Order: sequence, then C-alpha cells, then structure tokens
Amino acid sequence: MIKTTLSLMLLAAVSSATEVTVYNSNLGVVKEVRPIVLKNGINEIKVEDVAAQIDPTSVHFKSLTAPDAVTVLEQDFRYDLASPDAILNRYLGKEIELQRVSGRDGEKVDSVKGILLSNSNGRVIQSGGKILINPPGNPVLTELPEGLLTKPTLVWKLNSTKGGSHDGEISYMTAGMSWSADYVLVADKDDAKGDLTAWTTVVNNSGATYKDAKLKLVAGDVHRAEAPMRAYGMMKARAMDMAAAETAPNMRESSFFEYHMYTLARPTTLEQNSSKQVEMASAANIPIRKIFVYDGAENLYYGGFGSSGYWDPNYGLQSNKKVSVILELDNKKSSGLGIPLPKGRVRVYKKDDDGSLQFAGEDSIDHTPKDEKVRVKMGEAFDLVGERKRSDYSSDLNRRRFEETFEIKLRNHKDSDATVKVVEHLYRWNNWKIVDSSAKYEKKDAQTIEFSVPVAKDGESVVTYTVKYSW
Repeated sequence: MIKTTLSLMLLAAVSSATEVTVYNSNLGVVKEVRPIVLKNGINEIKVEDVAAQIDPTSVHFKSLTAPDAVTVLEQDFRYDLASPDAILNRYLGKEIELQRVSGRDGEKVDSVKGILLSNSNGRVIQSGGKILINPPGNPVLTELPEGLLTKPTLVWKLNSTKGGSHDGEISYMTAGMSWSADYVLVADKDDAKGDLTAWTTVVNNSGATYKDAKLKLVAGDVHRAEAPMRAYGMMKARAMDMAAAETAPNMRESSFFEYHMYTLARPTTLEQNSSKQVEMASAANIPIRKIFVYDGAENLYYGGFGSSGYWDPNYGLQSNKKVSVILELDNKKSSGLGIPLPKGRVRVYKKDDDGSLQFAGEDSIDHTPKDEKVRVKMGEAFDLVGERKRSDYSSDLNRRRFEETFEIKLRNHKDSDATVKVVEHLYRWNNWKIVDSSAKYEKKDAQTIEFSVPVAKDGESVVTYTVKYSW
C-alpha cells in the first residue's frame, strides 16, 4: 500500500523551460517545466505566475521524471486575490485596529480598536459599547487572511510513490493572447519588382509574463466549441528559409494538422500587457504586376435586384468612374516566395523622385497557400477614368427574353499607355449569351465577363457588347 504522509505544501520553482503557442483567435497554449520536490504519499503543489485568463478546464500536469509514479488527485485554480476589500471582508466579526494620524505635520498617532460589523458601502465597527460608522483611520492588520493570494495560483494534490526531485510539466490554455501578420512591400521605380518583409505582432494580455519562452505561432482558422458561462471566466529577425533569403532563418515554417506553424528560432520574453514584433520572412526582387481594373457596376450581382425583380428596366444602370490599381504577385518558389502566408495587412511603399520612401497604399490578404496569387488593392488611379452606360434595352416577357447593350469608355491621361481590365456582371438571369461584342472577352464565372482593353496615353478606348437573357 502507498504510505500516506501529512499534506505537504510546496511552491514550485520558477519555470526552467517555457513554450508558448499563440493562435490568431484570442488563444494561447502555455507549457512549462518546473522543478519540484515530492515526498512519498500526498503532496500539495502551488504554482504561481500563471495567466489570470487561464481556462482551468484545460490544465494538465505530469511528472516528466516518473510519469507512472505521480498521480493527480485534485487540481484547483485559485484566483481570490488580495485586495483591501477582500482582506477586510475576511475580518468581519473580528477585531481590527484603525490607526489615525493628526497634527499639522502628522506627528500625533492614535488608534481605535473594535469589531468589524460591516465593510459594505462604508465601514461599521463596534467599539467600547458604541457603533461607529465610517470612523477615520487606516486598518492595521496582523496577518493576511488564510486563502487569499497575491497572484493567480494553480494548486495540485499529488500522490507520489517516488520521492525526490521531479521535473513537472504544466500546460494550459489561456485567453488574452493573439498574433497577426503585417507585410511591407517596397516597389521599384517601374512597379515591376519589390522587396517583401513579413512581421508578426504578438499581443500578450493574458495576465502573466513568459520569460525566455519558445514561441510558436499557428496560422489557420481553428474551430472552438462555445464554452458554458463559468464564474471563473469573469475574471478580470530575419527571414525564414525562403529562396531569396540571404540570412539565417529566424522563423521556421512547418505544417501542423491542416494549419501552418511558425517557430521562432530563439527564445523570447513575452511581457504581460505588451505587444512584440518579430521579423518572420523577407525576400528581395519579387516580380510584381500592376493591374488596372474598371468595375463600373461593382455592387451588381445576380439575385440582387429589388422588389420589382430582374425585369425592372432601370435596374443595373449605376456607374462609377473609378479605375482601381492592384499589385499582384505570385506566391511561388520561382518568384522568391513559395511559402504559406498568414492573413494580415500589406503596406506598400515606393520611392519618390527625391529618393524618399512614401506610402502608396495598403490592403488585407487572407491566408494564402504557396503557388497562389496575392492581390493588393492600392487605391484608385488618378489619371484613368471609366464611364459605363446602357445604350439599348428591349424586353419581351411573353417570349421570355431580355436584351441590352452597354458602352464602356476608358480615358487615359497618363504619360504612358495602359491596359485596363473591364469587369462586367451579367446580373439579370443565369441563362445569357453575348450576341455582339466589339472586343474579345473572357468568362470568369457564371455571371462575370472580363475585357482586357489597351488605352493609349492621352487617348480613349470604347468597348461595347450586347447580352441576351432568356428563360
């Protein structure tokens, strides 16, 4: 039989090894190894400096030294932290002393003693047969009441059949941690190549500091079950291995389940209430393409018509004059990339005529696997103008058909020629046919066609097409 000793309370030493994995969705997983000393029988171990936003249901402990010799009997998360009110509430019905200072320079000190009757909405004590309400003075207490803690604390009751020193592994999930990716793209003079740098920003508001931790970041949309409400839940470098990189990797990328994981090559400290940036990747001279897109009826889509229905002759006449500017790059190894890019914000810079770096635009990208395209919308072109109008329309509901003709004009006030992609949405019905067109088009999906239209400098180009709907 196991010999049981008196319960022994030990405080686990400072963590000797810490690993922190941070997800995109307000979640961190912390794993620590702490040296502890156990005796044969029942031991009680306290671990301080854990996250205040810990999920107690996720806590796990095991002895790495002798996993089969140590059994977890109970585990508690204690968060009844010491505060003036919490301390005084433990003294209800007990004698306290109020120390008072008087005199111009505070040289006179006296005190009053009495039984604390209430500490709610004011202090009430009974002293010398009298009831004193909100008497002046600062409480002077002899000791911290039992059970109150200065820090959130994990407590385990362990049964050990092997006494001596152990390495105890502690792991838990905590809220208050997240990370995001930010990209800086510096385009060259001709917008043909660019230098890309990726940064990660790790935010730690979990309620604990993690010193010299091995940091891992998980990119992907991880599903989590909604937890029931609980009382405790209300508590308050240089590039990774890329083809164009010239320096030693600072972050190593690897697959993890159906996600991607990025591991920092060196330990780092995540201070509580801090935001830390680490360079994740960099690549130079990536080929980029500047694309002009004119979507004159951007918000039109099949099924989006109003109460009058798709037969409303006035539906689809809206038009804007803005021509969007997009930078596109291929996330391929041959382009100097070919790595999974976490979702984040891309800021683009470019040198002006004086050689100063200027901000040119920004956009957000989603998680982008390797060998996929990355598109960054920069803004609207100043010197390109589009104009869209319907020039003809006819309908015959008895014969179940519509027919309409559109004219798209593009004007180029730049000092160079430009090619504009014209996007048109065929929104009236899913059965359509282009019966006439002044230029070649490409069918992009079931309701969208696209023209590639060259426009000479200081010139104008016109595209017309006629579409017939039938059902």
